Amino acid sequence: MRKLFTFLVLLVFAFNLKSQNFSRPGDWKKYRKEVFVSMGASNFLGDLGGLNKAGTHNSPVDLEFSQTRTAFGLAYRYKILRWLNVASKFNYLVVKGNDALTADPFRNNRNLNFKSNIFELSGRVEIGWMSNKVGNRYGIKRTLTRRMKGNNTSLFLFAGIGGFYYNPKGLGPNGYVKLRPLHTEGQGLPGGPPQYSNYSICIPLGIYYKLILQKIWTIGFEFSYRKTFTDYIDDVSTRYYNKDALAAAYGPLSAQMADPNKGNIPGATSPGGDGLAAQRGDIEKDSYISLEFTVGYIFKQKRKRARLRSKF
Repeated sequence: MRKLFTFLVLLVFAFNLKSQNFSRPGDWKKYRKEVFVSMGASNFLGDLGGLNKAGTHNSPVDLEFSQTRTAFGLAYRYKILRWLNVASKFNYLVVKGNDALTADPFRNNRNLNFKSNIFELSGRVEIGWMSNKVGNRYGIKRTLTRRMKGNNTSLFLFAGIGGFYYNPKGLGPNGYVKLRPLHTEGQGLPGGPPQYSNYSICIPLGIYYKLILQKIWTIGFEFSYRKTFTDYIDDVSTRYYNKDALAAAYGPLSAQMADPNKGNIPGATSPGGDGLAAQRGDIEKDSYISLEFTVGYIFKQKRKRARLRSKF
């Protein structure tokens, strides 16, 4: 019985030591590599849709929450220093915008809409703070409160660069149609802008918080804002093009998707007295955001086997 009791005491003591998170200053070095998945919501900041007032395009205050859609991610993170990480991430997001949902008279009359799937691959640098909670290191009792005190938390800011693919579609008379092949702003025609690409660069900026459970599991939240270098995620950027010329070059659907205005503001989409085409969008680049819940797994570094050297 004495041997059994001694064995149980040692077993509890060993478990207590093993379950603590980073109780030694350099313990985090054994847990540098992490993979995690994310799931949450995405939204769009651009020319289409928005709140019920003008002058807020591309601003966070212009978010139309009814157009919030899904976001998924898969990522790999490597800890260089306790306060410094690098990470790479693949994201799939859906973004939408619809002028019919805003009470702003000019955007509502414009009556444009779009949706697009975004496939994004990015790399980033993360700088922040990580706790070093020891918890109950030598105690035999192991309550839930003490377990929670042994868990670590992290709060990091990040910035990076990435590339993404997008392909805007608009809701036409027979369902959604791809907008880029319709050249809705006269791309490729005299006086029209050049055709835009389906690929662009983005700069992700954001913050994340996570809780590290028993050194190897993580749960948390991540918010990311993407500044982009394209104004065509929603297929809207510059000015209206002559609808007759669009219909002749690309078909009647091109003219219809280029200008489906409601007619509530007469002449709003027609050229002015100077012959200059009416404004269809603004020159600010589009952006999009996501808020995601994350779950991750941290890989413990394997011990290197000691090599036996021969004396001879």
